[in-house]
Amino acid sequence: MGETTVTTLEGREAATPQPVAEEKAGPHLLRRMRAPRRPRLWFEILLIAVSYWTYSLIRNAVPEQRREALRNADWIWRLEHHLGIAVEESVNHAVNSVTWLIIGMNYYYATLHFVVTLGVLVWLYRRHPGRYAAARLALFATTAVALVGYYFLPLAPPRLMTGGSFVDTVMVHQTWGSMASGDLKDMSNQYAAMPSMHIGWSLWCGLTIFALASVPWARLLGLLYPAATLLVIVATANHFWLDAVGGMLCLAFGFLVARLWYGALPYALPQGVPGPGADTAPGREAHAP
Repeated sequence: MGETTVTTLEGREAATPQPVAEEKAGPHLLRRMRAPRRPRLWFEILLIAVSYWTYSLIRNAVPEQRREALRNADWIWRLEHHLGIAVEESVNHAVNSVTWLIIGMNYYYATLHFVVTLGVLVWLYRRHPGRYAAARLALFATTAVALVGYYFLPLAPPRLMTGGSFVDTVMVHQTWGSMASGDLKDMSNQYAAMPSMHIGWSLWCGLTIFALASVPWARLLGLLYPAATLLVIVATANHFWLDAVGGMLCLAFGFLVARLWYGALPYALPQGVPGPGADTAPGREAHAP
């Protein structure tokens, strides 16, 4: 009898349940972190400013390995010849012969990369608050993984290749804005061409507009924007075709991160967000405001 009593007491001690609050605190906190919520303007401005400053600082802190970057550029150029896609030089020369067009492309390259991306972020913030955080995470993850490429694969842009006949269109036409040419070249890493974030960011913008815009002409512009950006980065001799492929792969990684964190792609999340105090898991429907 004594042994039976001791066993029963030990069993009771072992089976004593933990407090409910302790069991649910972790999962509940994680669920709240992953749930779409209304973004706060001051926080978003601060986050974007600090994130871009950090990205620029790290990108420009990567050693400018000139010799290796030029060697990698020669290898990329030979690979593209082998694949039959090495037409960047022809595009560069053809567009450069039309002065007004190439000058416009120089300013396009220098400005729209930032203007359109910020514009899409503002549009998401105002019109699609439930999707904003996930889409922003995809963009940030895309940009972060690009830093890995800049570190491990320094690459000279076509305009800096030795022995090539690419035209540095900013230098030739004395246009403003490129951080990689002219008076501003010392402020930017010259050998961080792979992957192309002009393509990563523009494709993010284009897909976002195409997926969420309600009018057909806006959706069409969403598709045309990354296509035009691809032509611009090649015509201005800032990137190879394969740099663009690298940008696309980075964007795919960014969307994967957002999908894993929020349980759905950004565009599949509800447009609106729940009111204060609501407990909404990722992917659960909420009415638009």
